[in-house]
Amino acid sequence: MYDPLVDKAPPSDQNQPDSFWVSGKSADAYSPLSGSHKTDVVIIGGGYTGLSCALSLAEQYGIECTVIEANQPGWGCSGRNGGFVLPGTGRLSVKQMRERWGKPVSQAIYAEYLESIDSVNQLIDEGIDCERGAGGYLKLAHKPSLVKGLHEQAQELAADYGDSILSLSEHDITTKYLSGTKAYGGIYYPNAFGINPWLLCQGIAKKAASAGVNIVGNSAILDCQRVNQKHVLRTETASITANTLIVTTNGYGQRHLHDGLKDRTFPVISSIIVTEPLTPQQLNDVGMSIGLMVMDTRPLKYYYRILPDNRLLFGGRGAIEGKQASHAKYRDALKNGLVATFPSLHNIKISAFWSGWVSVSFDDYPRVYHDKATKTLYSGGYCGAGLAFSIQAGKRLAQMHCAPEKLPDLPFWQSPLQKFPLAFARRPALKTFYAWEAFKRHVGL
Repeated sequence: MYDPLVDKAPPSDQNQPDSFWVSGKSADAYSPLSGSHKTDVVIIGGGYTGLSCALSLAEQYGIECTVIEANQPGWGCSGRNGGFVLPGTGRLSVKQMRERWGKPVSQAIYAEYLESIDSVNQLIDEGIDCERGAGGYLKLAHKPSLVKGLHEQAQELAADYGDSILSLSEHDITTKYLSGTKAYGGIYYPNAFGINPWLLCQGIAKKAASAGVNIVGNSAILDCQRVNQKHVLRTETASITANTLIVTTNGYGQRHLHDGLKDRTFPVISSIIVTEPLTPQQLNDVGMSIGLMVMDTRPLKYYYRILPDNRLLFGGRGAIEGKQASHAKYRDALKNGLVATFPSLHNIKISAFWSGWVSVSFDDYPRVYHDKATKTLYSGGYCGAGLAFSIQAGKRLAQMHCAPEKLPDLPFWQSPLQKFPLAFARRPALKTFYAWEAFKRHVGL
């Protein structure tokens, strides 16, 4: 698999991600860049953020823009994630945000998270068929000592943050939501929902193209320079010059492409398996309510949901390096995690296995940033929880470029992503962390 810390550029000969989401489905193909071109705004990255930004620039502000994708829209994380539409991004809890910035700011941040859900719903309601399925999101405490903290979080969100989060006991969970695995307690987000993430990305791309956005496919950027107050981007066979550059590659951006982003995020692999369709008896044994999405509280958490055709999607962390991502041992590790979660499925067969890069920020908080001196904008660092927020971030990038005075006063756009100190040590440190967490699971901590 392409590795953004090792490879000079992504491949540019692939049309779809290697994920279950594209099975039996087709999408519009966008032609590669050829020759020399000029545009007002150029966007690198044809995922949620880049396409959402382009759509807003075209529809709301009438800005000429070009989206350049290394392969085809949705080839990166936008076509590989688990399809969980949740309020939030990054890794900071409401309590941590309140301690860092104060309660009013934390409330405004959470309001942005809720608005991101509205942004996704609005796009879908405008005619994007992406298999939206209501069912809510259940966050499970993986040990009894964590239940109290989760319930306090739910009470605070319901009382002060405008979200209708429910506190659930072990009995609540096993009788109403999930009976096939051990549960000590948890919290439930009723407004969360699941989708086919690749189809959502295709729908946004189609809307953007209809609005006049020039979408370019199969055109990996090899070089990005600032020349005479312009941005000059070069592919293997073409070049494009723009007044403004917007980078929305997140976990897929190559390390040396743009100096302003070098070592400011850490790409980490997340992997997913999908089973064969469950039989009625297996569905009964798993005991999940229709449409429910589940995640636990472990540092290396598992996440899972039943898909519309009764397959079980089960995800978690994968390999350290891209060259190892497709190794069978990581598929088998997820299968073992699935069976440990649902022992009744010990004979289940796996139909699909794939991986993708998520982008971790140094301080666990994403940024939507504008370097006005160089007319460069970017968004990234979603920490693996950015489906809804990445679409909202695209809208905010467009607003930041065209009407920054209308932005709400939030920390997202007040500073750039922080650079990782000792960046060369990121992967050795991650390997040590994974080993420690594996040991904790083995001894039952």
